[in-house]
Amino acid sequence: MSRPRRAGFTLVELLVVIVVIGLAAALTYAQFESDPRQTLEREGRRLAGALEHAALLAQWKNQTIGVSAADGAYRFWRRGPTSDGERWIALSDDDVLMPRVLPAPLLINPRVYAGQPVPAGAVLPLLPSGRNEPYVIELAAPEWQLLLAADPLNRVALLGPSPR
Repeated sequence: MSRPRRAGFTLVELLVVIVVIGLAAALTYAQFESDPRQTLEREGRRLAGALEHAALLAQWKNQTIGVSAADGAYRFWRRGPTSDGERWIALSDDDVLMPRVLPAPLLINPRVYAGQPVPAGAVLPLLPSGRNEPYVIELAAPEWQLLLAADPLNRVALLGPSPR
């Protein structure tokens, strides 16, 4: 005679489910409560790498490449001939230089190019000669800011994050 099996869950099964739910809740909480300074630094490193890549690409392909930034997004451009003269054409053939929308509530704005203030949305050129004007781009969160400062040799330094 066999024993009838009881319906229900074993204690081990219940403990495994509780541990999995606890881990999922902890990871979700960690994602929602991330420090804005970490987000600024991560996005700053990503943009700095893209800017240095764009400067090298401009030299390699012997064409002017530019970057524009406004509000919460940035985009890379190349200067190219068209039927009505030279103009900026959006880059779409390089994975590193694809347009990027920053995670909310981050904002990005160019601050200075060649020692002069820059209006939002202006294209900052990166020349094929490799000798560019110094520029500064600001990444900002509500309480923090991070500056990306490029020198004439296309080295991009991260300054901050610092309180706004």
